[in-house]
Amino acid sequence: MDQTSSAVAGFGLHVRQARVAFGGAVLFDDLSFDLEPGSFTCLLGPSGIGKSTLLRLIAGLAPEDARGQIRAGDGGPLAGRVAWMAQTDLLCPWLDVAGNVALGARLRGTAYAPAHVTALLEAVGLGDKMRAMPNTLSGGQRQRAALARTLMEDRPLVLMDEPFGALDAITRWRLQELALQLLKGRTVLLVTHDPREALRMGDAVRVLAGRPATLGAPLHPRGLSPNELLAAEHRLLDELAATAA
Repeated sequence: MDQTSSAVAGFGLHVRQARVAFGGAVLFDDLSFDLEPGSFTCLLGPSGIGKSTLLRLIAGLAPEDARGQIRAGDGGPLAGRVAWMAQTDLLCPWLDVAGNVALGARLRGTAYAPAHVTALLEAVGLGDKMRAMPNTLSGGQRQRAALARTLMEDRPLVLMDEPFGALDAITRWRLQELALQLLKGRTVLLVTHDPREALRMGDAVRVLAGRPATLGAPLHPRGLSPNELLAAEHRLLDELAATAA
């Protein structure tokens, strides 16, 4: 096994009767769904509908009055088995790239192999940027470093909150491909505003809509023909336009 291979496989996730309210407004109530083990699920929805809040609920970061049953399908705990990749790279400006990738292990006081950091940075195309400071990197390079840091955590469940939304089209396409390769086998839930990204990356695509929000039936894009994918993109855009009206 090479230095970038995961030692863990993704587990199924079961969310039951999830409820979150802010300022008296209920974002979602009695929301239930499952993620298949090792699957890549993409979540679409208009701004403010509760997509990021749902990720925080799964990660255990939701408000105290939020409730719901969040269970790993293998019966194990969720604590310590979830990684998060945000829209912004969140790199510490006082650390070089290698230091940022290893930050989680350093904060926890756990041992790590510097060779593993090197291998991850090489895998994301930053092998020559290990000692570079974040302010010298392009936006795409910073997100590559953030992806390497996510991989460094080596968690079976990965939550991604629009990590490629601010990038130009070519950089976004390259990082989508890289994420698909390097996160293979983990269970991933990706929030996005882009139906094309969802259809390209997802084993399943779901739309969160309404108030309180509900989840539409999953769309499974794998194996669809180009014409079917185009029709699916238009269908998702129409659904998003209707919910945002």
